[in-house]
Amino acid sequence: MTTSRPRETALQLRAERVIPGGMYGHNVRKFLWPDAPQFWARASGYRIWDVDGNEYVDLMCSWGPIILGHHHPAVEEAVERQRRQQDTANGPGDVFVELAELLVASVSHAHWCVLAKNGGDVTTLALTVARAATGRSTVLVARGAYHGSLPWCSSRTAGVTPGDRAHIDYFDYNDLSSVQAAAHRADGDLAAVILTPHKHDAGSDQEPVRPEFAKGLRTLCDTAGAALILDEVRTGFRVAYGSSWQTMGIEPDLSCWSKAIANGYPISALLGSEHLREAAKAVSIGGTFWTSAVPMAAAVATLRTLRIEDGPARMADTGQQVVDGLRAAAEQHGVLVRLSGPACMPYLAFDDDTGYHKAKLWSAAMADGGVYVNPSHNWFISTALDHVAVERIVHAADTAFATVADAS
Repeated sequence: MTTSRPRETALQLRAERVIPGGMYGHNVRKFLWPDAPQFWARASGYRIWDVDGNEYVDLMCSWGPIILGHHHPAVEEAVERQRRQQDTANGPGDVFVELAELLVASVSHAHWCVLAKNGGDVTTLALTVARAATGRSTVLVARGAYHGSLPWCSSRTAGVTPGDRAHIDYFDYNDLSSVQAAAHRADGDLAAVILTPHKHDAGSDQEPVRPEFAKGLRTLCDTAGAALILDEVRTGFRVAYGSSWQTMGIEPDLSCWSKAIANGYPISALLGSEHLREAAKAVSIGGTFWTSAVPMAAAVATLRTLRIEDGPARMADTGQQVVDGLRAAAEQHGVLVRLSGPACMPYLAFDDDTGYHKAKLWSAAMADGGVYVNPSHNWFISTALDHVAVERIVHAADTAFATVADAS
């Protein structure tokens, strides 16, 4: 590892002149550590390189989209084949139908599919379809949940008007009584309830869904005639091949997918049950790039590879090895940590860590050891991680936990 980052520094100075704040999204400095890399040069498999040539094991996977490893051969071959034919054209190619058929066949509740670009596209579209179907306005959202960087759900309120959230009410995840109270406040105007398969709010411990809570939501929506929407944007095809709630036998009416379904290519999908088909036909749907064929070809190749290789099981196994190694290293150095969430998308937090001071110190030390993590967001496991990568992660963690212990 090099200690100086001249190219990084030069790019930051240039960016500050032409980009508000110099950066936006996940790589804003306050979410990282003081000298964290913000600009990247290349990637391959489970490895990434910053613009100054430093190599890291990638445990963020581009914030979720990379599920098979960067530049997976099967995906890139499908992409190049499709690119030679067409990408963005006057209309979609046959891969548009092929991908929709594959998604509908892979997700048990789905009878139809709409393809878009970003997760926020399809979470917003899900609300629109639910409102069109019910003729109602109110949507219930879990407090602290993130469903996209849009006025109705963004964590920031600058520029957001009261009207943008006039028909949004809130409940506490895993607290059915709070959902029932919010539904009562809706007073017959409840259109939908939207939530993630498990609680994975940024900056807090993850929490599995309680089966009785999920079942209660399904009953509440059925009784009220409202739509149950599952936001699988972060979890989709990483936690399970298909719905994350399928093992509980609970089906949503609508589900939202993006991130990992095309191994880094920009695409998202809204999947719906048959009884909402007419509502989906009635609403306005579309964007110039929503029918681009290259990301669709990438998605077909990604989903087929995940199915053939039993990707979710592989990621769960590798993730558990990482989690077990981190827990043992922390215990060895007497550092108190909490590891939460599915092993394929773990989150590590330190006890007594106001402002993520310890987490940022640890993440910086991990980067010095050649592993890239984020101090306040869950990580992501890809199928590209092997035993060599796991050993590198655990070795870096041993040194990083020692750094935290020495600073305490």
